[in-house]
Amino acid sequence: MSALRPLVSTGLMGRLSGVARPMARPVAATLGSRMHSTGTPKGLKERLAEIIPEKQAEVKQTKQELGDKSLGEVTVNMAYGGMRGIKGLVWEGSVLDAEEGIRFRGMTIPECQKRLPAAIDGGEPLPEGLFWLLVTGEVPTKEQVKLVSEEWAARSKLPKFVEELLDNCPRTLHPMSQFSMAVTALQHDSLFAKAYQSGINKTEYWQYTYEDSMNLIAKLVPVAARIYRNVFKDGKVPALDASKDYSANLAHMLGFQEPTFVELMRLYLTIHSDHEGGNVSAHTTHLVGSALSDPYLSFAAGLNGLAGPLHGLANQEVLRWTMKMRDAIGTDATDEQVKEYVWNTLHSGQVVPGYGHAVLRRTDPRYSCQREFALKHLPTDPMFKLVSQLYNIVPGVLTEHGKTKNPWPNVDAHSGVLLQHYGLVEQDYYTVLFGVSRALGVLSQLIWDRALSMPLERPKSLSTDHIRRMFKKA
Repeated sequence: MSALRPLVSTGLMGRLSGVARPMARPVAATLGSRMHSTGTPKGLKERLAEIIPEKQAEVKQTKQELGDKSLGEVTVNMAYGGMRGIKGLVWEGSVLDAEEGIRFRGMTIPECQKRLPAAIDGGEPLPEGLFWLLVTGEVPTKEQVKLVSEEWAARSKLPKFVEELLDNCPRTLHPMSQFSMAVTALQHDSLFAKAYQSGINKTEYWQYTYEDSMNLIAKLVPVAARIYRNVFKDGKVPALDASKDYSANLAHMLGFQEPTFVELMRLYLTIHSDHEGGNVSAHTTHLVGSALSDPYLSFAAGLNGLAGPLHGLANQEVLRWTMKMRDAIGTDATDEQVKEYVWNTLHSGQVVPGYGHAVLRRTDPRYSCQREFALKHLPTDPMFKLVSQLYNIVPGVLTEHGKTKNPWPNVDAHSGVLLQHYGLVEQDYYTVLFGVSRALGVLSQLIWDRALSMPLERPKSLSTDHIRRMFKKA
């Protein structure tokens, strides 16, 4: 098991044996359950090993007591509508409510901003803390978050062949294609793949999945930075600073030193991390992982879904539309001019990008926290002024138009404007940042997929002819 040793001394435990263990304490853990008797904080893997037996027992009991219960009706329209609204997945990290928005392990975004450790007083939450929350269901201490920061920094070095692979890519190759390619190439060092080939017991799957996930998350910062510096800058990548947190290193290696941009990265990586399990990037990672593909192959598949215009590329569409509006009516446009432009967009058969959501029926809380960030740090930015006007005008226009179920803004309606303000103007790169963030959500779930022995996913499909014959008989 030497391959499973952590790369830094964080008190992480070795493998969990098949011997029966006492039940772990409840997830709402006391401080004592997070500390060794020596007073040093427990590491993430060690705490996870304590929690897993309890969760396994909970899942077993849930299946025994509720296994025959119906989760809801499936209609023909759902089948033709991309399975939208079908309840058919288990996703531990987050649940999305149509009215309330996303909750990470039961916590709203404002609660996460208040309770998760921050790098500065009153600052945005650290993504390391959000990852701990997604994995364990617990709010970590500052010391535990620091352990994760240190461990990711220690695991971050890229293999030489991956650096060369990225350096040899033409600048014309889309950043998301390079990102997916690099993640797939990192699979060369998958501990899960090697352990599976050696015939390990399935009770050990989660440990190797954990190690791969931690290694992969750690390496995403230098991968993302290398792509950005190669495609848009001089190809020179600053060295990772082991004393910095994950978001600070991302900003530093991209070439941005503004402290509020670092805070933006902390907020961005936190709120884009997870959005329950049915979205394309989350579901695809889970689906591919259900075949016991390792975290690298699974996440690369999810990235390819994230790269689609209807998913991760949406913030680019919003920004381009907003900039087109700015060029047409100026940054000092009146509300009437903005309203007229919105109506002209609708009358031309186009949609107003950034408004509406497949599930949400209210303003996306991820939009709201970005708006609060802008009000605090860039209240006079001309593009933010336009975004604010749209926020006040578009819902009313869409309601009057009558063809939109949800007239409220989503997360994509704001993020591009914030990035532009700080000089990250390369729109083709934005989805790479989304991908770095989304890794926190999908890989934390993949660890639990292996811990709970989730099976190969294989839903039943029907042909149109079969559906028609089914109801003809009825």
